[in-house]
Amino acid sequence: MAGRLEVTEIELFYGDARALDRVSLAVEAGTTVAVVGANGAGKTSLIRTIAGLMVPARGRIRFDGQDITGWSSDRVCALGIGQVAEGRQLFGGLSVRENLEMGALVPRARAHRRASRARVLDLFPRLTERLDQAAGTLSGGEQQMLAIGRCLMSCPRLILLDEPSQGLAPALVGQLYRVIAGLKADGLTLVLVEQTVAASLKIADAAYVLEQGRVVRSGTGAELLADPAVRTAYLGL
Repeated sequence: MAGRLEVTEIELFYGDARALDRVSLAVEAGTTVAVVGANGAGKTSLIRTIAGLMVPARGRIRFDGQDITGWSSDRVCALGIGQVAEGRQLFGGLSVRENLEMGALVPRARAHRRASRARVLDLFPRLTERLDQAAGTLSGGEQQMLAIGRCLMSCPRLILLDEPSQGLAPALVGQLYRVIAGLKADGLTLVLVEQTVAASLKIADAAYVLEQGRVVRSGTGAELLADPAVRTAYLGL
């Protein structure tokens, strides 16, 4: 399966404003890496750049040794990098079933469509009851299940999760992280971008703290969870 990601000295601008300033990180195959930080720190910009939605001004992105810097998002997806975007970005007028099918349109995923859907519905049994329901009428938790399920339909080797717990009730956040732990156990490589710092650091093998577009701290999830500066800034301790 593999799925090693290497980001080296990435710089990104919105006009004259610098969003990412020489950001580097490494994600080993089969591991979970958390990227944490406050609003406006550059987390979503980093995810969008890796996913091919933004083109960096400088720096390189490599996936399993292949340079994918500046690739379009469809090429990045076809290579095996899936994204669960902030805000879910579902096709609200389409049914749950149709949204899942959209995820399997990637050439590498078509032959596995039936098996992938069975896996998703086993992971999220509630979606089985909603297959013919419009995605836009689902609850927030159900929409997040569908967003993750649609991503899994593409048979990714690496998943970029951008604020997956945003807007969810605490009980649903716990359920979500159990699912993420299951994906990790299945050998998927995960990049987890979150403001829910404690939960993400507990599950992460490695972690990076972004502030104003720069990596200011890095280490294992446990190391950052114990770091006094991180605990003060993000956990209120």
